[in-house]
Amino acid sequence: MELMRNWFELNRTIVLFIYGQVFFVLGLAIFWQSRRHSRLDLARSLGWLGAFGLIHGLHEWGIIFIPLQAAYLSPAWVDVLLMAQVFLLAFSFFCLFQFGVVLLSSLVPRLRWTIAVPGLLLLGWTTVFLWESQVSLWPPKQLVLYANIWARYLLGFTGALVAALALWRQAHLPVQVPGYQRIGRNFEVASISLFVYAVLTGLLGPAAVFFPANTLNAQLIVAMLGIPVEVLRSTAGLVLLIAIVRGLLVFDVEVDRRIEDMELAQILTAERQRISRELHDGAIQTVYSAGLIAESVRKRMQEEDPLAPRVDRVVVALQQAVRDLRQFIIELEPAATASDLEVELHRLANDPYLQSLAEVSVAVTLDDSESLSPARTAHVVAIMNEALNNVARHAQARHVWITARQHNGHLKLAVADDGVGFSHRDYQTGFGLRNMRDRARILGGSLLIEPREPRGTIVQIAVPWEDMA
Repeated sequence: MELMRNWFELNRTIVLFIYGQVFFVLGLAIFWQSRRHSRLDLARSLGWLGAFGLIHGLHEWGIIFIPLQAAYLSPAWVDVLLMAQVFLLAFSFFCLFQFGVVLLSSLVPRLRWTIAVPGLLLLGWTTVFLWESQVSLWPPKQLVLYANIWARYLLGFTGALVAALALWRQAHLPVQVPGYQRIGRNFEVASISLFVYAVLTGLLGPAAVFFPANTLNAQLIVAMLGIPVEVLRSTAGLVLLIAIVRGLLVFDVEVDRRIEDMELAQILTAERQRISRELHDGAIQTVYSAGLIAESVRKRMQEEDPLAPRVDRVVVALQQAVRDLRQFIIELEPAATASDLEVELHRLANDPYLQSLAEVSVAVTLDDSESLSPARTAHVVAIMNEALNNVARHAQARHVWITARQHNGHLKLAVADDGVGFSHRDYQTGFGLRNMRDRARILGGSLLIEPREPRGTIVQIAVPWEDMA
């Protein structure tokens, strides 16, 4: 055990560096994961956990670098760096505590009052620390030592326990996301690792002359196990890092579910439009022709003909059938409302499903004195909706740009993205794209799909502003 203790003492710098790196990577991993507009409560609190990881990693690296700077700085500046370092420690614990209370209060609404607790504790700790730095006779290093210990007791231990409880509750939520129960087990592991971390970091801090720091401290671990407590903290942090990173897959699953819902909705819309066109071009024309034939037969019949009343009923029935089919077609087609085109474009751009996948911007320059007819607006909105659905399903884009302008009596729209590009084969065979081209042709316009430089795709639509005579 003595040999192992000496080895760790000689390599203490490496241990501290790894310790800081584990938590710094935890922060980077959390901030790297996009979770904009997620419906999960976890998304609104994860930023605090990421801030904890980054700041706590910087604090641990400070233990390495401040002694190195001591050879070049005056003792007063070294004391300033030590005070700044203990502030980093306290603030990192505050972020961990805040993560726990924000997540827990979102899961248990009656606990919303707890959101202010971490800030009040940090304020109290800071006030006492600054006051003692001005009035006490303690040397700066002893003052920093006491501030370190009480930051661990008040913020570190309590904050880690609350965060562990919050993650445990998160793991057992009945979330309507496929596979969440499997992913939720990672939050159970993260909860357990945070509980262990609460003991290792919050209770087993530096040794001091007062209780419990004179009994429960980092030296106790070295005496019992022969290894520094930083090794155990790093292990708990590594387990936390792996569990959280695996748990963040829930946001990818959530996005996949949204894309699937969009695809199902688009398939349903396309099928309704196909049935509508077939009814209009097939069944309704056949019934209408049958009605005309029946009317011509009736005109050739004498009024006293005994079959005349029956033929009249046939004509009425066929006319009613045509009216019913037309009403059915109207119900299948998207409603042609008097909505302003600009409003509809912004509505499409602000769809939470699309916003969760990419950053969408809209630029509309239309003459306010003129408005597109409701029927043409409905077709244009349907085309744009299909274009945006294609971006969501296939492009893997980070940015989408929607533009609309009026030029030479034409409405010109474009949907551009910075995604993976477009397959020419899909352009030729895709049902959705055929539907877009059909609608553009109905409006007397054109549809053009081209690659966008340096990457991505641009869909351009040009249609006459007014119905063609």
